[in-house]
Amino acid sequence: MTEPPPGRRGAWVADITWPEVEARIRTGAAAVLPIGAGAKEHGPHLPMNTDQSQAEWLADRLTYSLNVLVWPTVNYGFYPAFREYPGSCSLPQDLFSDLVIRIAEQILGHGVKNVCLLNTGISTIPALQQLTASRPGVSLVNVYQGDHCRAVSGRLLQQRHGGHADERETSMMLAIEPGRVRMEQAVCWDGAAMVPGPLRRSDSTHPNYSPSGVIGDATLAEARKGRLLLDAILTDVSEAVAELAT
Repeated sequence: MTEPPPGRRGAWVADITWPEVEARIRTGAAAVLPIGAGAKEHGPHLPMNTDQSQAEWLADRLTYSLNVLVWPTVNYGFYPAFREYPGSCSLPQDLFSDLVIRIAEQILGHGVKNVCLLNTGISTIPALQQLTASRPGVSLVNVYQGDHCRAVSGRLLQQRHGGHADERETSMMLAIEPGRVRMEQAVCWDGAAMVPGPLRRSDSTHPNYSPSGVIGDATLAEARKGRLLLDAILTDVSEAVAELAT
């Protein structure tokens, strides 16, 4: 995993003053709005804010190489598949969309030319795609859909099927925050038979049954894989955001 260079070209809005924000906007800084759940189950082995941790790790790395301003993470969103698991929260899709667009419009109102939505979710993608298609100046980067991420995932991952709290996500968290990963509780749950819709925690007759909330094989996770995956995703994200920042 590439170490960040010394110093930063960008900044987190929460860490600086409003005159500093204004000055950075005048230099042409692009805005980054991370979107990642802070209360969403990730099996018995990963913290509930796994998506948020990934989004903030990537956003922070961007500040070292690009002229960006990173706004605080939107950590509640549209995550309906996980509501049966205690602690998980999901907003209605229209409320989530309205929240994001209102934040983005206020950021643009301060003179920012471009706002990049840095999204670590899957169920959030359709709403965010619709939003960005209708709003100039707002773009979307889905962290798992870049070319480098797909290539590295195809080469590294050993699980037959995956999708949530699996080999990929667990490997990434082992690289980001190893002390928060409970590998002794990691499980394998083959999601080959699953259909679109919410996961089921207790109905063993349902194709989406997953008592752990895992889809895939988290036991195959390794920090080495996580570092390679994060490097690939960071390359994808950096290339997308670099087109917006000056």
